[in-house]
Amino acid sequence: MDGDVAVGVKRGSEELSMYGGSPNSMTANGTDVKKQRLDESPPSKVLHIRKLPNEVSETEVIALGVPFGKVTNILMLKGKNQAFLELSTTEAAITMVNYYTAVTPQVRNSPVFIQYSNHKELKTDSALNQRAQAVLQAVSAVQDGNSPSSDHGVLDLAPPPSPVLRIIIDNMFYPVTLDVLQQIFSKFGTVMKIITFTKNNQFQALLQFSDPVNAQQAKLSLDGQNIYNACCTLRIDFSKLVNLNVKYNNDKSRDYTRPDLPTGDGDSNKDHSLLGTPSGALASYSGGAGYSSSLSLSQSAGAISPLSAAAAAAAAAGRVALSGSGVSGVLLASNLNEEMVTPQSLFTLFGVYGDVQRVKILYNKKDSALIQLSDGNQAQLAMSHLNGQKVFGKVMRVTLSKHQTVALPREGLDDQLLTKDFSGSPLHRFKKPGSKNFQNIFPPSATLHLSNIRDSMGEDDLRVLFSNSGGSVKAFKFFQDRKMALIQMSSVEEAIQTLMDLHNYDMGGNHHLKVSFSKSTI
Repeated sequence: MDGDVAVGVKRGSEELSMYGGSPNSMTANGTDVKKQRLDESPPSKVLHIRKLPNEVSETEVIALGVPFGKVTNILMLKGKNQAFLELSTTEAAITMVNYYTAVTPQVRNSPVFIQYSNHKELKTDSALNQRAQAVLQAVSAVQDGNSPSSDHGVLDLAPPPSPVLRIIIDNMFYPVTLDVLQQIFSKFGTVMKIITFTKNNQFQALLQFSDPVNAQQAKLSLDGQNIYNACCTLRIDFSKLVNLNVKYNNDKSRDYTRPDLPTGDGDSNKDHSLLGTPSGALASYSGGAGYSSSLSLSQSAGAISPLSAAAAAAAAAGRVALSGSGVSGVLLASNLNEEMVTPQSLFTLFGVYGDVQRVKILYNKKDSALIQLSDGNQAQLAMSHLNGQKVFGKVMRVTLSKHQTVALPREGLDDQLLTKDFSGSPLHRFKKPGSKNFQNIFPPSATLHLSNIRDSMGEDDLRVLFSNSGGSVKAFKFFQDRKMALIQMSSVEEAIQTLMDLHNYDMGGNHHLKVSFSKSTI
């Protein structure tokens, strides 16, 4: 960095004085009771980042926020090893804080601390903040799909030289397939071709996007991340090639634009050596944002479960925290509305993100409950999306539990019906391999997706049904076949409540309404 960015130091100093003391206080990734103090600082689209390494660059700080949405401003406090980062929406900031509650954020392999700022926006003097604004302009251009037009002399974000990325997998303890790479990288644009090969005893791949800008965005977001927990690290650079010549469609190479290609003999390594793969070592890697496990997929006997694979794309965008095997499948939900919450309602809500096996509302603390999902991957997916959501008027907190299972009470001892076993439930969304539910996992939103609608049910019927559940319907839209629809409630909280109430609602004639969160708006 070329000198301090001296913008807003007075505002920053006032705020920093509030946070003197333990470095763990009010952090998104602190421990124990320190976490509870997050409630003292309400969510804001401005985040306060502390304990940054010396000489950290703006690009590295911005990279912490890039996977969660558009970064709109940055203020570096170099002398204090701190920074303020502003995202475009409060929702994006909440997702980022929730994510880093489960996964310790790292910059240059050093843990950093992230918390909500007391300020609602960053006001910076652009004349004194030119370098930071230049970096932001370039990153925004990549995110918006345009070529960066800023001063390339101060950036590592020159126009992308090629649509082809060279990918090296370090610490490859588990196999990485061509399909896994396609799923992860397709989040950033259209993947046209992939070639995988082994060189110098390392698994490598060449991956071609339709547009060089997509390649740059993927490199910016994914370089240094792990595909599986604590292993299979992605090292990404631009290839000197601008086009890949794929001869066969098989498990080693694929041209998605030419499905007619032959499969060949499956051993295409000999062909790949003729492609002019760039030689020599990659440029040195500082670790970037150091997402230690943001792409992790649960691993069982070397195979990726469908839910894990489906979640990879969401993880690539940084929306979800997946740390795979070794993590408990049990969650602790606290600050619940004990007058309203039931095991059934928690089963339905958490069941959007995994197959809930058991739910236990704590006898001596009825505003808390244990929820057991099928595995740790599902648990972290649910935690990432549901922590901080408002349910029955209260902000729900969701953390990983120290328990490995939820114990069932002895017969006759649960007279208040606080524990329920759902292990045999027919309502599990992810039990059937290849189900479309694997591709439709989205954060809570005001818009709900309805399916399995009975033919006799019209728009007015559904509007009345959802209004009677305590919500206000703002918009409605049938799909062409009228078996599916979108319905928009007035708030995310209302949508959560109506989903809990009406998912699997019996409309008669063996038609049970299916309700899930939608990524669309009406």
